[in-house]
Amino acid sequence: MLTRPGVELVDTRPDDPRPHAVIIGSGFGGLAAAVRLGARGYRVTVLERLDQLGGRALVHREAGFTFDAGPTLITAPHLFEELWALCGRRMADDIDLRALDPFYRIRFDSGESLVCHADAEAMRAEVARLAPDDLEGYDRFMVRSEAICRIGFEKLGAVQFGSVLDLIRQGPGLVALGGASSVYGLVSRFVRDERLRIALSFHPLFVGGHPFETTAVYCLISHLERRWGVHFAMGGTGALVRGLKGLLDGLGVEVRMGAEVAEIVTAARRVRGVRLADGETLAADLVVSNADAADTYRRLLPGQTRRVWTDRKLDRARYSMGLFVWYFGTRRRYEHVDHHTIVLGPRYRGLVDDIFRARPLAADMSLYLHRPTATDPSLAPTGCDAFYALSPVPHLDADIDWATAAEPYRQAVERRLAETVLPGLGADIAVSRVTAPPDFVRLYGSEKGAGFSLAPTLAQSACFRPHNESEEVAGLYLVGAGSQPGAGIPGVLSSAKIVDALVPAASGRV
Repeated sequence: MLTRPGVELVDTRPDDPRPHAVIIGSGFGGLAAAVRLGARGYRVTVLERLDQLGGRALVHREAGFTFDAGPTLITAPHLFEELWALCGRRMADDIDLRALDPFYRIRFDSGESLVCHADAEAMRAEVARLAPDDLEGYDRFMVRSEAICRIGFEKLGAVQFGSVLDLIRQGPGLVALGGASSVYGLVSRFVRDERLRIALSFHPLFVGGHPFETTAVYCLISHLERRWGVHFAMGGTGALVRGLKGLLDGLGVEVRMGAEVAEIVTAARRVRGVRLADGETLAADLVVSNADAADTYRRLLPGQTRRVWTDRKLDRARYSMGLFVWYFGTRRRYEHVDHHTIVLGPRYRGLVDDIFRARPLAADMSLYLHRPTATDPSLAPTGCDAFYALSPVPHLDADIDWATAAEPYRQAVERRLAETVLPGLGADIAVSRVTAPPDFVRLYGSEKGAGFSLAPTLAQSACFRPHNESEEVAGLYLVGAGSQPGAGIPGVLSSAKIVDALVPAASGRV
């Protein structure tokens, strides 16, 4: 047994000589870290406070409908395939991953649409139809997106930036490509049509960023989609969670649901284990936190004097927007609706400014509509559709009482969908539930109810973002949206890849 004043840490398997890694949380970052460390010879325990795995990728089921709670677009499937390969298995044997074409449809407030195709020539034809004078600029933008992706994702996506010196060494290439600009700013250098500027610059919203403030490094997403495609896992994103659980079972990883961590126990500025909310303790050689980065430092290290991520710094940090998500099933199918649709409102910059400045709820909205039953009808009863409509909203710094605002806002979302892409919706709703920013606090411990943790501004990217190897405590590692490189499925899977490269070899006690 290991001890520190007031806490006795218990090694639950003293006869097992392997070093013990405890993973806090089971989002994709935590599950990927568990697979990687288990494959490297660590004894791994995953602790999840909820009653199912997946973190933001948990699943809601009701009356025969299946709803993925969170991420729905798979854009870098090779990062999942690597995890299966580490276990000597093929992902295709467990997961039926379907490439989507089109990727999504963007519906402008005027009623015009831009269909984003997988095929490059079909996409060029669509751009030429909408904004013929910008086709040449679009082609040049895609060349720039590829160059940024080659450096920002392929070369540096799984590298920890430990200091400003690392940024200086690696950064010049990205700066030369426009990385110091905003996403919208860089896009605007290449195309003039405002509709096309919106279509090429909204992607930061997928990772919690303001398109006019997020570093232009995120322009890489356009090429990321083009190179690896946009995919959907049959059975929903939850099928990927179940597949990863199968990998953990094969590695002998212990997975515990309903296990809430109250404290990361330290001594002499080094991790010694964790204490659960019920008082149970577990000794650990290292801890990987997939909890929200701010929650990890603010709540899970209560007795630790923090030198970098102090409460003051966390209070002053900028956080991503909140999310309002309406999950609903319909008694009929809407065959004309694509798998992914972006329903834009009348304003672009004004709306995102309202959202990111934590102003009260705006009267207008833009929505991401997910219709998984367009690809997998098994997610709803026969003849029915499953949907979710996601609206970016201010986080909890805004003066919004969600206890009274949620249902009126849901009704506003319903009206907006009925007047645009889902006519007659109100009469067809079979099941309905909502998730609002307070639920992100309750379910995921998200600071301010933010949907994606720290906003990906230039001052909160790379070395300025919480490091994957904690700056505060030896033996503590961070994965997930709040750590490097950032939010989104490729980002959180890459954070686990970074941790895999940082942890000591499992050849002996660390």
